[in-house]
Amino acid sequence: MSRIIDNPFAVFFIALIVQWGAAYIGDHLRRKLRPLKEGEQADFDTVLTASLTLLALIIGFSFSMAVSRYDQRKNSEEAEANAIGTEYIRADLLPTDDAAKVRELLRAYINQRILFYLNNEDRMSEVNTAKLQTELWSSVVRVATAQPTPIVALAVSGMNDVLSVQGHTQAAWLNRIPVAAWGLMGLIAICSNLLLGYRERSRRTLTLVVLPIIASIAFYLIADIDSPRVGIINVFPHNLIATSQSMKAD
Repeated sequence: MSRIIDNPFAVFFIALIVQWGAAYIGDHLRRKLRPLKEGEQADFDTVLTASLTLLALIIGFSFSMAVSRYDQRKNSEEAEANAIGTEYIRADLLPTDDAAKVRELLRAYINQRILFYLNNEDRMSEVNTAKLQTELWSSVVRVATAQPTPIVALAVSGMNDVLSVQGHTQAAWLNRIPVAAWGLMGLIAICSNLLLGYRERSRRTLTLVVLPIIASIAFYLIADIDSPRVGIINVFPHNLIATSQSMKAD
């Protein structure tokens, strides 16, 4: 199921088909098996209203969870840009040759981070990122070992921020709406559509189609915001690109 919720388009179509099917199954059961009796309509409407209200609350809660995770990813991108830009400036605190090497590595590193946000990450990109991180840390540690001064310590501290914030970004990318929450939301949606289809009505209406469409659009939006890479709502690395351009212009 985790692979399904990673694709907002799959979430939309599956939710639409399942909910539409539940609504028409409810309508079929009412017409063929046991229609509502005269005194049961009011109680049934109360149950239906409560189910739809609960569905709306669950959708709203899930939307809030997705937005908070999206904001977390945006903040991580900004933090990475600030950390890399700060360390690029602090490279002046290192000896000339070491400073030039660190700047060169940082320019290559920020390009890898931009690729990460542009959905172009692959296994080779992960290897390159890890390799650059090792080289960056080794570059400042070698200088700090030879010259353990407070000034060099600032460069080491800045490099530590560059590397640690990448771990925070990775954690933010893995922080998703739990599968159990998706399952609960889907179950409530199915029950609501089943009850809606079973409800007595004077003639056939578009009600059995409208609710599945509206709920499926909501599911799509939640999945799109919650998905870091698939969909139309993603975190674009504006800050990293701006930092990269300023580093190239230096």
